[in-house]
Amino acid sequence: MSGHSKWSTIKRKKGANDAQRAKIFTKIAREIVVAVKSGGPDPDNNSSLKDAIAKGRANNMPNENIQRTIKKAAGDTETDNYENITYEGYGPNGVAVIVEALTDNRNRTAADVRHAFDKFGGNMGQTGCVSFMFDKKGIIVIEKNDIDEDEITMDALEAGAEDISVEDDCFEITTSPEDFHAVRDALEKKYEFASAEITMVPQTMVTLTDEDHILKMQRMIDLLEDSDDVQDIYHNWDMPDND
Repeated sequence: MSGHSKWSTIKRKKGANDAQRAKIFTKIAREIVVAVKSGGPDPDNNSSLKDAIAKGRANNMPNENIQRTIKKAAGDTETDNYENITYEGYGPNGVAVIVEALTDNRNRTAADVRHAFDKFGGNMGQTGCVSFMFDKKGIIVIEKNDIDEDEITMDALEAGAEDISVEDDCFEITTSPEDFHAVRDALEKKYEFASAEITMVPQTMVTLTDEDHILKMQRMIDLLEDSDDVQDIYHNWDMPDND
């Protein structure tokens, strides 16, 4: 789930309880399986697998889980017919929402997503109804620690990044989708990532002031995240920071 700052989302996921963490691991494992079946088990020759592994590590997924999933997927001759589906719609007070799913049952997933929108005052729309409000970007998040700001800025720009922003406790590096893998490969030789993925970045943010709208939006996100089929949720709600 991604809003304005990737780091706030990452911190939230890292602080997830055991049940939430298990669900996150299950979803990432599904991405790994699909990536292996489509491109092979070598992440150096399979960028989708490399992306899934990076997501697993960013969410503290044990490396033994990752390797076991890769090995199982590589040796499994029964191919699951998972497909990527994107849903778009609006949450309370016109918040734009994009839901990316990976499913083996399109009807089940569509019903689950529609139910989440309808239950909390939102509504699903047609493909393209909100995606024009977002830009597809590569986002790399690196915790500050003792990193020199000038040095990492120079490294990122030399690697081909579009921009680097300095947050309270991290650096957020933005790339085009086309340059993402090259920038990631260059920077990971020197820096440890909190997250590295291609995501949807909202062009403008919506602030909710009505307590009922805030509660419904949060519950809608929670219900969507609870679906095994939903991999990512993007929105332009300027979520309050609860840290």
